[in-house]
Amino acid sequence: MGIAKQYLKTKPVCKVTFTVPAKDAKKVAVVGDFNNWNPKGSTLKKLKNGNFKGTFDLPKESTYEYRYLVDGTYVNEAKADRYQWNDYAGTENAVLEL
Repeated sequence: MGIAKQYLKTKPVCKVTFTVPAKDAKKVAVVGDFNNWNPKGSTLKKLKNGNFKGTFDLPKESTYEYRYLVDGTYVNEAKADRYQWNDYAGTENAVLEL
């Protein structure tokens, strides 16, 4: 798994690229505060090497909780900026700091 951040000088956004190795998965999405935890519109594209990848423009100077949804199962990012406990889910969410 991995996250790449590209800060734009001309806009107040950061291009965040999410990469998830899941060669046996059929569908992977990234859900979090930035999309109201809705996988619609946040599905990652499957590459030939078995990774799923997608890039999203997110506002700079913000913090977001998120998780991956891999074939209906929530998975955390191993290289998150940090983790935050979520009482509702009873587990930790990955945190993205921009």
